[in-house]
Amino acid sequence: MSDITEPQGWANQPLLERESEVLAIHRAVDELCGTSRTGPTTRRGGVLTFAGAGGIGKTKLLGEARRHAIERSCTVLFARGGEQEKQTPFHVMRQLIQPTFAAMSEDGRRDVLGNWYGIVAPALGLTAAPKGPTAPDPQGVRDGLDWVVTHLTVRSAPVVLIVDDAHWADAESLAWLTAFAARAEELSMLILVACRPDEIPADAGSLRALMGRQGTRPHELATLTTSAVARIVRDALVESADDVFCRECWAITGGNPFEVVELAMRGRARGLKPHQENIPQLRDLASAVKGSGLIDRLDQLGPSTVRLAWAAAVLGTAVPMSIVASVAALGEAQAAESIDRLRNARILTVLTSLHRKEVVEFFHPLIATAVYRSIPPGVRVGMHGMAAQAMVDDGFGAAAAARHLLEMHPEGDPWVVQQLRQAARESFSAGAPDAARRYLARALREPPGMEDRAEVLFELGSANLLHEPATTINQLRAALEEPKTEQALREAITYRLAQALAHTGQMAEAAGLLSDEARLSSSSRTRLRMQAEQFKWNSVRMDEDNSPARSRLLAQFAKRLSGRGLPERHILGLRAWDAAMRGESVTTALDYAEQALTGGMSWTDQDFGFEVPAVVAVTLMYCDQPGRAEELFNTAIIEFEDKGWRGAHLSFVYTLLGYVRYRRGRLAEAEDFVRNGLQIADRVGHGIPAQWYAIGTLIETLLARGNTAEAQRVAQAYRLAEELPKAVVYPDPQAVRGKLLLAQGRIEEAEQQLSAAGKRLDLRGTRNPSWSPWQLDLALAQVTHEPDQARATATEALARARAFGAASVIGQSLRVLATTMDASRAAVLLQEAVGHLEQSPAACELAHALVDHGTALHTLGDPHQAAQQLYRGMETAAACGADALAARARSQLASAGLRPRRLHTFEQDTLTIAEHAAARHAALGLDNASIARELGTDPRTASELLSASFTKLGTDRLGLRRALGI
Repeated sequence: MSDITEPQGWANQPLLERESEVLAIHRAVDELCGTSRTGPTTRRGGVLTFAGAGGIGKTKLLGEARRHAIERSCTVLFARGGEQEKQTPFHVMRQLIQPTFAAMSEDGRRDVLGNWYGIVAPALGLTAAPKGPTAPDPQGVRDGLDWVVTHLTVRSAPVVLIVDDAHWADAESLAWLTAFAARAEELSMLILVACRPDEIPADAGSLRALMGRQGTRPHELATLTTSAVARIVRDALVESADDVFCRECWAITGGNPFEVVELAMRGRARGLKPHQENIPQLRDLASAVKGSGLIDRLDQLGPSTVRLAWAAAVLGTAVPMSIVASVAALGEAQAAESIDRLRNARILTVLTSLHRKEVVEFFHPLIATAVYRSIPPGVRVGMHGMAAQAMVDDGFGAAAAARHLLEMHPEGDPWVVQQLRQAARESFSAGAPDAARRYLARALREPPGMEDRAEVLFELGSANLLHEPATTINQLRAALEEPKTEQALREAITYRLAQALAHTGQMAEAAGLLSDEARLSSSSRTRLRMQAEQFKWNSVRMDEDNSPARSRLLAQFAKRLSGRGLPERHILGLRAWDAAMRGESVTTALDYAEQALTGGMSWTDQDFGFEVPAVVAVTLMYCDQPGRAEELFNTAIIEFEDKGWRGAHLSFVYTLLGYVRYRRGRLAEAEDFVRNGLQIADRVGHGIPAQWYAIGTLIETLLARGNTAEAQRVAQAYRLAEELPKAVVYPDPQAVRGKLLLAQGRIEEAEQQLSAAGKRLDLRGTRNPSWSPWQLDLALAQVTHEPDQARATATEALARARAFGAASVIGQSLRVLATTMDASRAAVLLQEAVGHLEQSPAACELAHALVDHGTALHTLGDPHQAAQQLYRGMETAAACGADALAARARSQLASAGLRPRRLHTFEQDTLTIAEHAAARHAALGLDNASIARELGTDPRTASELLSASFTKLGTDRLGLRRALGI
């Protein structure tokens, strides 16, 4: 709720036998402030953790840390976990951050949070949860919280962040804290965490890891010695307290500071003389400090006071007095009298909240726990119900009431169902899907009315989709079986169930479900939409029975469509991708891709998914339009980040953007993008599709750079191709494995993997070497021992490439075919390969062809032409980041007696004046000879200028007009 001050009952007690812990805190704060005993030093942050049983003095110690940090002009962010609030999402985070924003206007908060406002403001309780079907994923919210805290740290340094009772921290806050702690040192932030190690939840392994961070143990607070207990007793009673009495105090309390102080304060209130003969009375007092004795003492204060204490225990920390009184069913005067009694009994105290409201707080969490557990079960359940109603009535909303609703007995109450569903929606919008699942599961047990049951099942199934897809399937199937389901809801359930089935590798079942539901629908638009979904899931099935038949049906459908609505555009997009996979002409694939894009596609439409926009972008890449593909992926990144989708969705797009850069020959950039994508995928979970995509693309990129050892390390770390995915993945994992084996010289194994991949892909009708160049790699393996077979394999690949028509794959196929020929025929093929690749944006493939051509010309005794090609190939390879290829070109030049010249550097994306002029003429339809005449140069130079333009713009001749804005 808010930041509150500590109970005054502890404020003036001495801090005994904590010298080493206090010294550690003071040193850490001094290092944070950049000072030491020897003078100014570099600011240094870090993490300090403190562990101990309840009442051992952790809160007191953190209070000293807080005091010292403020004294040193540090900014202090403070929060405390709560036993009753541990199921409230972001309860701890809100305590940490809200005080900073409390005095700001709404516009001020928006200015400070910037683009992160819509993602983190609901989580931090700074604004109401937005309405709408999309919500940020948990990782997106954590990234946003990282940004907020980093921003505060930079703006308000030095910063000390303190979390007390972390064992009761909510899961969402704890996930953020344990991940962010690793950055404390680099940010010059000091993080202090205290908890009871025996009460850390079983599923909070990250907190255990934090407490033992970097192999160090937390500061474990010991019980007080007899001398420290004697000091407390004599300060509270009289200096003349005898040793036997003090030793008995230590024996009774076990040296627990909370119990010692409480016992001493109780003795003072009773006027107890601290002498040996009064030890029996001391023991009587001790029984009232905790457990049943504490409850007996509470009972003596009267029924109204007991009810108020119960209400406070049920409601938890920092709840306004008015709500506590309401739940206790007490009037204002009665409540005030009860609070006075509880305060005098050192059970409750009154504090002022961040919002300037009076709130009640127990003197110690141990007292709160004891009081809560003493409430009769039936009464406790009823009070939770009253608390839920009071929180809603007082404007705190369904999310604040939800934790109380979870404690109530199911009674079929529509109001409870309504509030739990609303709380789930708010939790989704705040990036806390786990909480939403808890609320919806409880709503289902209420249970809802028959007319609402299908909708609750749908909401619960949707909440479980990314976390427990198998559970989702059962819940959505149950929703479909509900008799009272409106048609629109039934359709939504069908689409979501198909997604769940597909995400668990059951693509055939997903397609079958859509087919069955389509037959039941009387709406032509619904049937079309379901047909689009069938095409989508069938197109990614590796076990599809008759892939060619599905392609023919898809082609027939696409011919009749104009792209009028999103379902039609999705079918057109799938047709474009299918055409590219099967090696139909570039013209056909591009035509359908353009139709699909006309009218727009959303990357964040949860009903339609992002798969079709992604395959349309990839189709453009295969068709030698990588620049256009990058535009689409950049749009996807903006949409995902704006929605806070920073998990698997963002991983996919970073990986595919890296794949585009790889195809363009920008290998260093490609590696960077793909490693980012893989890092995000690893963070989301092992074995997810995004990880498959990233692993294959990274290995291909590393091989292109000549880093075979690192590629092998990645393959081993992720067990590449040990188990093939059930869905289509590009680049194909088995073909990538074969390529890696080939690079390692393991020819026989490479052939086995590549042949198996080819057989599997050919059965699906995936025949385009631009999509998977397995035949080209197989030919390179075969040429070492079966040149005739290699020539036949490469010739077939070239025929497929020519049928597709993209200059890049034709050039690549010609280059590989040349490896199976003698030098004279190879030189002819390589010259043709260079000619095609100069008309494409595939810079790395062009570098390969140039180096191979130069090598062949040198063999044939043409050193002048050989040198030209080798020099140009070396510079192109170096610009691409293909280090091994550049080294090979340099070696060839040296063996020919030529000295490699200094490499030219140039801006990769900026056209020179001559390149722009050549590209403009080509866009207007001139051939190379005509362009040479217009520029007053020779055709060879014109071709090189165009080649540089295609590389920089990321397009071929067909895309020049759009790339240049003509």
